[in-house]
Amino acid sequence: MKQIRIILVSLIIGTLIGMALGINIGREKPLLSNPFTKDSLVDRAKQLGSETLEKGGKALEKTGQALQDKAK
Repeated sequence: MKQIRIILVSLIIGTLIGMALGINIGREKPLLSNPFTKDSLVDRAKQLGSETLEKGGKALEKTGQALQDKAK
């Protein structure tokens, strides 16, 4: 009976820890950060801006490469 209780408590604790780590992985945050904190609007705007800038830079790079190839 004691072993079953230990196994059951261990499974519950492991599940809770695994869910918290899974939430952090899904949100692309550090593993040991608080999974229940909400990003502020400013942080989300900064992240979206940097992603947009990075994608724009890649598109500009591809366009420049295509123009150089066409000029040759």
